[in-house]
Amino acid sequence: MPKNEERLLAAAIYVISFFAPILGPLVIWLVKREESSFIDFHGKEYFNFMISYFMYTVMSGILTLILIGFIGLWLIGILIVVFTIIAAIKAYEGTEYRIPWIFRLIK
Repeated sequence: MPKNEERLLAAAIYVISFFAPILGPLVIWLVKREESSFIDFHGKEYFNFMISYFMYTVMSGILTLILIGFIGLWLIGILIVVFTIIAAIKAYEGTEYRIPWIFRLIK
């Protein structure tokens, strides 16, 4: 079980992303990844999540030309919020949560 500080910082990676989507989580992850494998896991998971869902958003944006992309944009927006909240809760509980439908580019 990770220590309380590790759990708080891992959850903070997700919570701060609502206010500073790249810089906030990046600072926490880069500063603490060497000290904690739990924070390192959640930092990698968060950035893989953002890369994957950015790619999905771009694809949906292109598909708006044939009108089906508008549904995809709404769905992606909802999924980003929902998965971010779930991941923050799981990180605070001390669980290594794997977000669905992401490409694991950062290993």
